[in-house]
Amino acid sequence: MADLQNDLHTTAEIGDLDALTLDPPFPPDPYTGADEPDADLLGRAHALLAAHPVADGYSGLPWALRHLPWYDLELGEVAVDTDVPRMRRGHVGALLCSLHLPEGLAADRAVAATLEQLDLVRTVIGNHPEGLRLARTAGQVIDARHCGRTAVLLGPATAAALDDSVSLLRVLHTLGLRIVTLTGTSWASEAGLTRFGEEVVREMNRLGVLADLSGASERTVERVLAASKSPVLCTRSGARALRPHPANLPDELLAALGGAKGLCMVPLTAEQTGPTIRDVADHLDHVRAVAGPGSVALSGTYDAGCAHPRELSDASCYPHLVAELLRRGWPESDLALLTWGNLQRVLRTAESTARAAQERRAPSTARIAELDA
Repeated sequence: MADLQNDLHTTAEIGDLDALTLDPPFPPDPYTGADEPDADLLGRAHALLAAHPVADGYSGLPWALRHLPWYDLELGEVAVDTDVPRMRRGHVGALLCSLHLPEGLAADRAVAATLEQLDLVRTVIGNHPEGLRLARTAGQVIDARHCGRTAVLLGPATAAALDDSVSLLRVLHTLGLRIVTLTGTSWASEAGLTRFGEEVVREMNRLGVLADLSGASERTVERVLAASKSPVLCTRSGARALRPHPANLPDELLAALGGAKGLCMVPLTAEQTGPTIRDVADHLDHVRAVAGPGSVALSGTYDAGCAHPRELSDASCYPHLVAELLRRGWPESDLALLTWGNLQRVLRTAESTARAAQERRAPSTARIAELDA
């Protein structure tokens, strides 16, 4: 599968849009064709999300903000898809902030550019204390929610940011990084994981850093599933059986991901999951059926240069998607796992795995030249 690194460009939506305002009107209701969403379904969706908010698996906000001379996410920011008012309307309780780099960036800039983005996210959180809070653990995610803030987790970052160094992985973890995408390096490639790659995965397990396999080759996915003691994520993957995108997973890998208690975070994008809210829901149905209700979650993929269905144009629109799933008969227990519970489970499992590994294993001092010679 191709390595997915984000090209920043103006985010588009499917269909003609009205002029963008800070508080856009509801889109036409996908269930009835009326101007307003179905009141009963939407009311039930809001009630469910109030108890089980959305843990959004991928946001391109850091790179998008780099290009704005001024912004205020607490008041609202029309230049991006994600701000505090829209996250509150969409019941977003946690946000995974991507530190991915655009294609074409020089390889020797990967470490510096990742650190710059990490610093930017921390600065943004510090400048918006009423809406955002940095979280490093599952407990801190819960604390942020109880305080009425959206918890921000740092990552995924591209594996190139490690610069073939497990020591740098530890430094980035100390700074707050919690997810690394295992693509685009000599040790995690189309050929799969090398011996050094396996050592990186072991050190990630020891630290509690999660592996993201979206865009990784099938050999890499299979090897990481076998080698990792912690659950893994696919932060931007739909079902290839429904849409043959290279980052989407075939059913055999979805089943393997479910067997390993990993998490497939389905993106709300036209390219990967389709141009309508029903297309996105079809992918969620399929992943739930193949991987199981404990292995499916949501990935807004907002501010990542992707086109979105009109009904899912920004971070405020999650109630529309939950309403569609309620219409399809999803039980509230499965919806609670989809929006919040599954990511919490993965975070807690990674933390307990790390504590156990730290008792058995000292920090790795392995070098790529020694293992992959």
